[in-house]
Amino acid sequence: MKVFIGHFGVGLAAKRVTPQVSLPILFGAAQLADLLWPVLVAAGVEQVRIHPDNAPFTRLEFISYPYSHSLVALIVWGLVFGYAFVTSPRRVTMLLVLAALVVSHWVLDFVTHLPDLPIYPGGPKVGLGLWSSTPATLVVEFALYAIGLVIYARATLAKDGIGRWGFLAVATLLAVFYAASLLSAPPSVTAIWTGALIGAAMILALSWWADRHRAPRTRAFAPSSSRV
Repeated sequence: MKVFIGHFGVGLAAKRVTPQVSLPILFGAAQLADLLWPVLVAAGVEQVRIHPDNAPFTRLEFISYPYSHSLVALIVWGLVFGYAFVTSPRRVTMLLVLAALVVSHWVLDFVTHLPDLPIYPGGPKVGLGLWSSTPATLVVEFALYAIGLVIYARATLAKDGIGRWGFLAVATLLAVFYAASLLSAPPSVTAIWTGALIGAAMILALSWWADRHRAPRTRAFAPSSSRV
């Protein structure tokens, strides 16, 4: 399973800017590239190769993923995603935040990936290569994740025990999935995309369950019908 928790940290932090948007939608925006990727790999449209003896962050060689991970494609996907969840013309800020979350995936990947990220399908590939250093990558990933958790916790308030413990369950599950993805190489490409889809479904479902039991601190117990 391909889990990089820095992206989830950005999604958590976005709750402060758009408190009316539910957490799974924010996660879905921040992780849209990695939600599209396993589907396209399964369909044979994009390709990945496994190098089991490499360092944890370079075990997967992303041979081709222009439609899920190129900058131009994600700008388009971001606008599509934003329009899909924002139907009111008065909510332009919400649309822009969702679109920016989608594009933020490429920005973070640009810092971490080796030069394999296309700017546009068929275009030049870039990447600063933070993954070459496992310790540095761990520091950056966990810093982003921790900041996101703190911002989300301060921006919301648990309505009940589910809101409190569900939030902790989401935080723990993400950390466990992340750690598990570093311990060993996946046995096959099929295992990669099936694990990614199953894991994504679990995370989105659990985050929906926990987030609906929390409320923005500015209007702590607003009716759930007013939330996206």
